[in-house]
Amino acid sequence: MNRIARAEAAIRRVLNGKERVIVAIDGRCAAGKTTLARELARRLEANVIAMDDFFLPSALRTAERLAQPGGNVHYERFLREVLTPLAAGEAFSYRVFDCGVMDVTGKKRVEPRPVAIVEGSYSMHPALRGGYDLGIFLTVEPQEQKRRLLAREGEAGLQAFLERWIPLEERYFAACAVEEGCGLRL
Repeated sequence: MNRIARAEAAIRRVLNGKERVIVAIDGRCAAGKTTLARELARRLEANVIAMDDFFLPSALRTAERLAQPGGNVHYERFLREVLTPLAAGEAFSYRVFDCGVMDVTGKKRVEPRPVAIVEGSYSMHPALRGGYDLGIFLTVEPQEQKRRLLAREGEAGLQAFLERWIPLEERYFAACAVEEGCGLRL
């Protein structure tokens, strides 16, 4: 059974007998989190919320905050604007982080559906973990990760990932026991 089929089966098992489920897909960059979330959304008619919309704005990027594993994500805003209304089954809007200006700009509207998928690194942050019915961790072999990042980001982008983003993610995974906290590992 492939990754998509395994993830779909796991979500359907959790959904069985429940009104709604909230799923987190965390894992290594270029492991296929966004691709998996999109395909699951298509198959399950699910909402998808990207953790990329919740990076920490410049005004909150203190040395103390960035020293925390996973501290570069605005998990407090995510909890307030997304996870709380998702759990209540309510329609809601959330503000979107824009990397171009390093601040929150537009809004996205979310209508209730039986399945909601939160995808992206830092989605299983300890402050958020209790809000999910299922956590999925995706991994990728280092050589394949580099190949995918080079294709997606170019040489300069690959170097930024190798020097900054991958070490930050790996520190978060280890310090927060992210993979161990997920019910499904792919």
